[in-house]
Amino acid sequence: VDITGMQSFPEYYKNGVSLGTQSEWGWNSFPNKENYKFEETLKPYDFNNDGRKALYSVQIKEPERNKGAVEYFRVNQHRLQLGNIGIELTKKDGQKAKISDLTNINQKIDLWTGIITSEFSLEGTPVKVWTASFQNSDKIGVKIESDLVAKGQLKVFAKFPHPTGQFLDDAAFYGKENDHTTKIVSSQSTQGLIQHKLQSTDYYTQLNFTEGKLREAGKHYFVYEPSSKNKTVELSVEFSAKNPKSDRTLFADAEKESTSGWKNFWESGAAVDFEGSTDPRANELERRVVLSEYLTKVQCGGSNPPQETGLTFNSWYGKPHTEMHWWHGVHYALWGRPEILDKQLDYYFRSFDKAKKLAERQGYKGVRWIKMSDNEGNESPSSVAAFLIWEQPHIIYMTELLYRNSKDKKVLEKYKDLIFATADFMADFATYDKEQNRYNLGKGVIPAQEVFPAKDTYNPTYEVAYWDWSLKIAQEWKERLGQPRDKKWDDVINKLAPLPVQDGVYLSTESAKDSFTFPKWMTDHPAVLGALGMVPESPKLDKKIMKNTLDIVWERWNWEHTWGWDFPMTAMNAARLGLPNKALDALFMDIQTNTYLKNGHNFQDGRLRIYLPGNGGTLAAVAMMLEGW
Repeated sequence: VDITGMQSFPEYYKNGVSLGTQSEWGWNSFPNKENYKFEETLKPYDFNNDGRKALYSVQIKEPERNKGAVEYFRVNQHRLQLGNIGIELTKKDGQKAKISDLTNINQKIDLWTGIITSEFSLEGTPVKVWTASFQNSDKIGVKIESDLVAKGQLKVFAKFPHPTGQFLDDAAFYGKENDHTTKIVSSQSTQGLIQHKLQSTDYYTQLNFTEGKLREAGKHYFVYEPSSKNKTVELSVEFSAKNPKSDRTLFADAEKESTSGWKNFWESGAAVDFEGSTDPRANELERRVVLSEYLTKVQCGGSNPPQETGLTFNSWYGKPHTEMHWWHGVHYALWGRPEILDKQLDYYFRSFDKAKKLAERQGYKGVRWIKMSDNEGNESPSSVAAFLIWEQPHIIYMTELLYRNSKDKKVLEKYKDLIFATADFMADFATYDKEQNRYNLGKGVIPAQEVFPAKDTYNPTYEVAYWDWSLKIAQEWKERLGQPRDKKWDDVINKLAPLPVQDGVYLSTESAKDSFTFPKWMTDHPAVLGALGMVPESPKLDKKIMKNTLDIVWERWNWEHTWGWDFPMTAMNAARLGLPNKALDALFMDIQTNTYLKNGHNFQDGRLRIYLPGNGGTLAAVAMMLEGW
């Protein structure tokens, strides 16, 4: 919401924290006029001369038809901006008010109840707005109090944008008016229903309100005009994929649900008591922690890995990135809210068959989880995403946390097929090197530190450590279920390449002997630190060497070219090395991508104005720093 407690000025905010309205179900595809086939995005690779000719979906530049297919399947499906719900204010002279006309602005959110209270004045007349969210439906409740209501100067609008089809969607694109339709399906004195039709989908917006009238005031623009009987109005607005069941809920119902839901959330799981802290950074860390708990609950707590900008505005066309799921999901288990993580993992069941087909397409056993997809697991072409592998073990890590939390065999039974199919792929993906009698990861890998080319890269330190730990955990699942250990997994575990060391430090990858001398290799994520931090301690890793590695990364890394989760990753590494002060220093590095806005969001740059992996990372790091691992 903006300063009015609603989405009254979406164009003013579009380059900041955009006023988006998004859901897990709201997706659209533009017409496939050229009849592109996904197979046209595929390109064969044989990185290790083993005759595999694996097909990867990449950003082919030519011929033009293949390039067009790539663009089509990157853009489609895209997550929808469902609509803007705002206050239409009219000045005494009949002109519509601008945001600059508002004065005496005062706004706050009560985190305990989830209710936002907004106050402002227009030409000396005060307006007060209360905003709350229902907890089990895509619906908000609003209460507005002002003399402007009775004067006919305050109305509520619903405005429906068109998807941009771009990397970003700032929730304020009102072009292409003739490419979609909106209409009032029904209108009564206390209720109205709007249908919005796009290229491949349609959905509904139901408004309940204090007595008044809903009318069409322009193309894709609808206005609720309250009757002039009093100065207070209540309403609720629900977005739904299907025609919703009619009800009469208003703000009071939303207030009740929100208060109860947030009370249950805050009284569950962990809390941190900062009282008595002498470090001057304590208040800021407390602010980041509490607001990150709130934001990740709102933005990320659904039945899928969220996109990196949550449900606020599109990045990467609104698609989730499974390699980021560690940052979006692990903290829930660490903070004693495993049920939220458990719900997110529904995605892996839905996308299992497509992940299996991806592995088969490339000649591997098991499932290869798709890095960039929609919520159904449909793959998106990418010359980076196609070669990442660090997303593969996440499902093992996250389900192991769920099991550790409960020690319930039901967790093992629920997730065993996912775990074993994941481990089958991981073991099969490792390439056997006859000369050295070992298994390598790569060539054909882009590490979490994405600056390294797939064709040259092998044995990135973080991924090798993660592979080792995850395959061992998969074997533990076998034993817990009374099953024999898998011989192939054990062969890979026993012969997996050692973590690459040079001059007493771990290299970012074995293929980059100049990891800490070549400038480009010291940008992006310092993922080598994730080998101890994100990945638990193991006999494969020497902590003294990792301490040397942390020191050299700290001194030489180009921290201006990092991302929001790099700082908590560094903090976790320091914590596991027994360096608590350094861990705190990592969380507070004075770098732009480590900025936390007043609303708690992690700011990256003008493109990614919010970045939820940073929030999730902060929570994970603080949990580890306080309670271990």
